[in-house]
Amino acid sequence: MHQLTLAEIARGLADKKFSSEELTKVLLARIAQLDPQLNSFISLTEDLALTQAKAADARRANGESGSLLGAPIAHKDLFCTQGIRTSCGSKMLDNFKAPYDATVVAKLAAAGAVTLGKTNMDEFAMGSANESSYYGAVKNPWNLEHVPGGSSGGSAAAVAARLLPAATGTDTGGSIRQPAALTNLTGLKPTYGRVSRWGMIAYASSLDQGGPLARTAEDCAILLQGMAGFDPNDSTSIDEPVPDYSASLNGSLQGLRIGVPKEYFSAGLDPRIADLVMASVEELKKLGAVVKEISLPNMQHAIPAYYVIAPAEASSNLSRFDGVRFGYRCADPKNLEDLYKRSRGEGFGTEVQRRIMVGAYALSAGYYDAYYLKAQKIRRLIKNDFMAAFNEVDIILGPTTPNPAWKLGAKNSDPVAAYLEDVYTITANLAGLPGLSMPAGFVDGLPVGVQLLAPYFQEGRLLNVAHQYQLNTDWHTRTPTGF
Repeated sequence: MHQLTLAEIARGLADKKFSSEELTKVLLARIAQLDPQLNSFISLTEDLALTQAKAADARRANGESGSLLGAPIAHKDLFCTQGIRTSCGSKMLDNFKAPYDATVVAKLAAAGAVTLGKTNMDEFAMGSANESSYYGAVKNPWNLEHVPGGSSGGSAAAVAARLLPAATGTDTGGSIRQPAALTNLTGLKPTYGRVSRWGMIAYASSLDQGGPLARTAEDCAILLQGMAGFDPNDSTSIDEPVPDYSASLNGSLQGLRIGVPKEYFSAGLDPRIADLVMASVEELKKLGAVVKEISLPNMQHAIPAYYVIAPAEASSNLSRFDGVRFGYRCADPKNLEDLYKRSRGEGFGTEVQRRIMVGAYALSAGYYDAYYLKAQKIRRLIKNDFMAAFNEVDIILGPTTPNPAWKLGAKNSDPVAAYLEDVYTITANLAGLPGLSMPAGFVDGLPVGVQLLAPYFQEGRLLNVAHQYQLNTDWHTRTPTGF
């Protein structure tokens, strides 16, 4: 049962081949057996899962149907779940139990999805390796000595190891697409505003976006269908109709215009990954796509702009964690200043402290114009580059990451080296565009992903291209040894 995709689970439940309760028990036992070597979960919710599974079976018995009704999933541990620890991978929120459900959690629960647990993540979603978690690093099931990518590495590792068919993640600078690439999954970052951020603990509010991680584009379409939609509780949510993503999967790619930016193939890209990217281009050409070279001239400024904007927003968002209202509080504070300093100093990890400091500096009176304002101007230039490119092509294709997964600890002494792994993904967040990573091969036994970008609200087009590619390749079907 653990090898079934979401789509196959939906068909199996509809045909009464097994019940949601049976499937849930199998997967919970599998998590208990295998997750100790991966560390992909922070919290397991066995009682909730079995209650939801029984309720889903009862709804099916009463004639209800739906692709997510009775399907097991997990949530990245920054989606608030009522009465369950929502830690954000941090000591700061280790004792925090959310008093309400995030909109994404509520929507998926209403659709009948079964929550198996909350997955491990980089602390407050800050990281590219899932090594900054208070609960320890997550291991990549393809090689337990390597990182799974971050910050949604727990969700990615759990799905890649077949502990469950799909999970939610969030993407601020590539945190769905990058771990998807490093663990041989399909991961989708929707258009900014497509999925509600209400109840999703913020890192950088203008960049964060929730999305699905699964083995196939078909499964991502199913999960996104349950997540997407307007939410009046979220002022950045966009009131745009949600199409039937599954209905567009089988569209022809004949005449599809694919742009390949020349800036993607620089000295920083592993040449073996470049070869796999071009092999995927050839595969899509066989399906009728037309390929042309394009240019994104301001891409070179993306990383410096991102690492001013994101920390600036983080320093503002994380100011609420002060040891007063909720979260970690230091022992025996001498006074209010001591309470603030020690609660934040002890509650936040190194990477979070680093980004708060960078952000506070960039927003300070003497440096706001020199750093933050300039970074926002670069952000507009990057968006303009994409708008110009999409006048010529329908989608943009390139590598998701410049390298395959690196060894645990390899970049810990050089944060900038880890930041550079986001070079291809962060531009989509700066521009608010939808992006998808799909499996495209292996280098040294480690997975490689190819990234697709599309104009606003064209998630269906991305899913269509990825699905057609997956019908003609088998990279996404490969399973890590031992899982």
